Amino acid sequence: MQYWLFKTEPNDYSYDDLVRDKKTVWDGVGNNTALMHLRNVKKGDNVFIYHTGKDKHIAGVATVTRGTYPDPELDDEKRVVVDVKAVKALSTPVTLTQVKADPTFAKFSLVTISRLSAMPVTPAWWKKLCKMGGIAAP
Repeated sequence: MQYWLFKTEPNDYSYDDLVRDKKTVWDGVGNNTALMHLRNVKKGDNVFIYHTGKDKHIAGVATVTRGTYPDPELDDEKRVVVDVKAVKALSTPVTLTQVKADPTFAKFSLVTISRLSAMPVTPAWWKKLCKMGGIAAP
């Protein structure tokens, strides 16, 4: 199993929307580096859902129910999507400010490549972020 962080603008689609919908197709990733990461996502991987914009925090955890496949809405073989379902909201959202303040995360793409919308999370970072968010690591 691998761990990931996917970014979303909460005004467009929030973690609460995912909870309401129970599952969704995670689409809209266009950056080449983010797409490279997305192509490595597999069924069963866990994902942090991160709110961008004014929120700037990790809101919850999702799991991948279907690995990478071509975006059915686009006629572009480079664009891929995955299916995710909600698992659990963080008891306490973990803010970007908290992540940046902790030297443990100095090499985390959330800190170093702020515009990247899909990125890997190491198992150690996953555990620590879950703890900071007040949940047991799924």
